[in-house]
Amino acid sequence: MRRGVSGATLVAGVAGAPVRHSLSPLIHNAWLEAAGVDGVYVAFAPPPDRFAAFAEGLGGGVIRGLNVTAPFKETALALADQVSPIARAAGSANLLIFENDGAIHADSTDGRGLLIAFHEQAPGFDPASGPLVILGAGGAARAAAAAFLTAGAPRVDFVARTAARGEAVVAALGSKTRSFGEAEAEGPFRDARAVINATPLGLNGAPGPNAPLELLDPRCVVMDMVYRPIRTAFLEAARGRGLRTVDGLAMLIGQARPSFERFFGQPPPAIDVRALAVAALETDG
Repeated sequence: MRRGVSGATLVAGVAGAPVRHSLSPLIHNAWLEAAGVDGVYVAFAPPPDRFAAFAEGLGGGVIRGLNVTAPFKETALALADQVSPIARAAGSANLLIFENDGAIHADSTDGRGLLIAFHEQAPGFDPASGPLVILGAGGAARAAAAAFLTAGAPRVDFVARTAARGEAVVAALGSKTRSFGEAEAEGPFRDARAVINATPLGLNGAPGPNAPLELLDPRCVVMDMVYRPIRTAFLEAARGRGLRTVDGLAMLIGQARPSFERFFGQPPPAIDVRALAVAALETDG
């Protein structure tokens, strides 16, 4: 049975707009209860134009920290006093830590969560084995690219609907990246050893991205960051071609693990939070 909140309770949370359907409170509070930690994890929904003021007001240890989701990740990076190298490379932050002296530290655990998901659901996959293709060129796409490049990927190709966004992310990440329009995807797909959908296409059962999966090498792994539903149309199409797949829920849980440790000072306990999350998604559905 969960203990009540006390004056010593450690507080952390997630901020987004919208945030009411976030699974992060479910995941973190399950870990807190299993570990017997005097802590609580809550959801915050600041107005989209007031996030910076909201976050800066938490400085000085009001709460231990925040996970940050859309549309606030780039703002989170900009307001921090100290930024980790991986957050700087990703161009966004999904984790803010508030120190007692008022300093704000920004980090990104999205890339680590992505690599954890590949490790769990595509055992033996090596990011250095060949090029990565990312559908999209937003913050999630850039974080994924930064993680794969750090892990040894020889090249990352972005397939972007907007040429300017693709060119901007390539300019930020350097010579091992390229950008293509949707009509130019054939070449990158033929070379890919992993493909990631980093767009919202497929959310809530909508049609997924129009991608030439038939061109992929049988060794290719296909991942979708969308996890509502877990089995997106994009992943089902990949499975239909015999390809290994990685789902967005694995990434969500993967990125939560280092966040929990930063907030509460210990690794999360070994309980099956995925089963809890799947049950919650089924109830919502």
